[in-house]
Amino acid sequence: MAVKFRKAPVVGNGTITTWLPYLAPALVFYVVFMAWPLLNSLWLSLYTGSAGMDRDFTGFDNFIRLFTVPQYSERYRNAFAHTFFFFVIHLAVQNGLGIVFATLLTGKNLRGREFYQTVIFLPVTLAILVTGYLWKLLLNPVWSGPFLQQLHLDFLVRPWLGDRVTALVCVSLVSCWQWMGIPTMMFVAALRNISEDYFEAASIDGANPVQVFWHIKLPLIKPVIGMIAILTFVNNFNAFDVVFAMENANGAPNYATDLIGTLFYRVGIAGQHPVGIPDPGMGAAIATITFLVLCLGVIPTLRATQGRTK
Repeated sequence: MAVKFRKAPVVGNGTITTWLPYLAPALVFYVVFMAWPLLNSLWLSLYTGSAGMDRDFTGFDNFIRLFTVPQYSERYRNAFAHTFFFFVIHLAVQNGLGIVFATLLTGKNLRGREFYQTVIFLPVTLAILVTGYLWKLLLNPVWSGPFLQQLHLDFLVRPWLGDRVTALVCVSLVSCWQWMGIPTMMFVAALRNISEDYFEAASIDGANPVQVFWHIKLPLIKPVIGMIAILTFVNNFNAFDVVFAMENANGAPNYATDLIGTLFYRVGIAGQHPVGIPDPGMGAAIATITFLVLCLGVIPTLRATQGRTK
């Protein structure tokens, strides 16, 4: 009896055997460095015990303690509120000014366009530890006070990073200053991709620049705005380095700049005061809750902004 071989299923314009070798390296990289660590973190959140010691399965006890034990719940609520505020500042200042700068940079009559693009994007190329330390010196009245007083700007001489009211705002604005170049360049690319036919039609109808921006440019770059908002949301809820560079891992002063990233570092890696012993299970629980929060924010934003523009 002749053996009949089944044909490989066709996907698109080729077969699985055609495109699978090209997909395999990226798939292996994704599983090893992203999917497996995520699943391992979910598994670790169900256990308790220090690194290098026997771990005991506790189920959802870490999550219960995270929201009920004052040692963890107060710090987590504080860090979550600060992280959300940190995100709102970036969404309004970084992305808002990014759209404004991108609109100016794509103007036909702008001179020195390349210079302005370089100035806006230059901070992105600097190390966050370097910029954080430099801004820490600039905001220190001991260092900048004499210079500001010579300029008769005495009202700016104050411990900005030592005041609970202004510390988180200053850290957020420094982060906005450093990373504003990325959304600006993405908005520039999106605006340059708009067909000139829209602008010609608007010019014939007598639309002014403000009307062109609100009724043509903004709706057409809606998918890009949504994607940048998602990237901002994800990056801000994982922020750690800017606070570590300008304040410390404890979110000084008195946890006023404490973010979820710094809380996770203290609990899961360095060990939180007064115990000082790392609790990887509790740290994994914090990371798991953060992952769920990101899903709740990212999925609706994708559905709202990545649809077809009407």
